[in-house]
Amino acid sequence: ERAVKNGMDVFRVFDAMNDPRNMKAALQAVRSHGAHAQGTLSYTTSPAHTLQTWLDLTEQLLETGVDSIAIKDMSGILTPMAAFELVSEIKKRYDVRLHLHCHATTGMAEMALLKAIEAGVDGVDTAISSMSATYGHPATEALVATLAGTEHDTGLDILKLENIAAYFREVRKKYHAFEGQLKGYDSRILVAQVPGGMLTNLESQLKQQNAADKLDQVLAEIPRVREDLGFIPLVTPTSQIVGTQAVLNVLTGERYKTIAKETAG
Repeated sequence: ERAVKNGMDVFRVFDAMNDPRNMKAALQAVRSHGAHAQGTLSYTTSPAHTLQTWLDLTEQLLETGVDSIAIKDMSGILTPMAAFELVSEIKKRYDVRLHLHCHATTGMAEMALLKAIEAGVDGVDTAISSMSATYGHPATEALVATLAGTEHDTGLDILKLENIAAYFREVRKKYHAFEGQLKGYDSRILVAQVPGGMLTNLESQLKQQNAADKLDQVLAEIPRVREDLGFIPLVTPTSQIVGTQAVLNVLTGERYKTIAKETAG
């Protein structure tokens, strides 16, 4: 209620288990205050997740009551072709506004956004260039330039966007000490499926334990723990739970010798 009064108009509601029952109360609360309730598909891949999984979840969210749906690719693992297929199939079956959120960690986000736009997605998330890429989102200016002169032209002014980028370029310098290690793309995430925010937390956690050199081992352990826990999507809070257990498995030298209370449930 306070957020709505303060000017928030769109609320993206997600559940780490992709269970609409866990989103229902929040979605209803948002709509009861006259705001836009956006249900979320927390995208992941595994033997348990198919195209039908996402179509079924879309239908369940629509039955629960949403104003739009977001595909949340928190790890940057949505391939361009998968993005095209997923958006196409949802738009073919359901009359719903569809939004795409991709992290740039693996280098596929820009391509995924473009293919989703070609498939009919209604909106995408980007970040101003000076705050974009690595763990974050694709650059706004790059997408604006890509779409200029096409049927999807955004109408945004690149020069005005550059003024915004210049401002945040200076702001970012103040927080240099908190930057993660990633300078370009990280192909390890295609396997580990670690969300951008979790990757920086892992780096910090290992550094505090004087074990920064163990990052590769932890990233290799994460998908194993995830499989042990039933191929759960890695998004808050499950990403932290799986990540912490993977760190414990690596640092103790024995898998599950120490089990975090969150893992035990």
